[in-house]
Amino acid sequence: MTIYKELLGAEFKNLHPKLQERYMLSVGQPFQGTGTMSKIETGPAWLKPFLTYAVRRKFLFPESDKDVPFTIKNSCRLMESGETEVYWERSFFFEEVTRHFNAFMTIDAERGVVKDYLGEPSLFYSDLNLSVSHDGGLRIRSGSQRFIAGKFEIKLPSLFKGEVAVEEGYDEVSRCYTIKVDIHNKFIGRMMTYEGTFTAQSG
Repeated sequence: MTIYKELLGAEFKNLHPKLQERYMLSVGQPFQGTGTMSKIETGPAWLKPFLTYAVRRKFLFPESDKDVPFTIKNSCRLMESGETEVYWERSFFFEEVTRHFNAFMTIDAERGVVKDYLGEPSLFYSDLNLSVSHDGGLRIRSGSQRFIAGKFEIKLPSLFKGEVAVEEGYDEVSRCYTIKVDIHNKFIGRMMTYEGTFTAQSG
């Protein structure tokens, strides 16, 4: 059973059928998609040193642009611990450079959250809370977060958290998936936001 179906339980069937198909991941059968981000906007100029460092960890990045081609790949794998992990690979193809935003997800069934390790190697950790919107979309909101320093994980106070809001859906008219991601901090403001569309690719 996919970790997303396990976490959402009976609510999973309320997702749009195409989203059910997308998140019904099996070991050895990844989901792959290609599309275009209609816009990508990053944080203020003074945040650039951090965003540039995050590039090395395949996390955030300093570039902003419109109509940026991108690919997404989700692979499900069984870990030595017996947990099922979903590996997220997102690549954004700017004119002069390619950027990546990777993550590793498992679930904590007892707490009812996705455990999201962001970056490769991971730089941040966040609890994610999943729900289904009235129109069958997938809604994701962040919870508790930690900064990762080697083997240590340091809980972030509210002031330093990056509040994450994700909306994913399916457009019946255009026959494509829709995605909108917004990462904000109470003090900094926007850290990154992007939105676009993509279609599934075979193989």
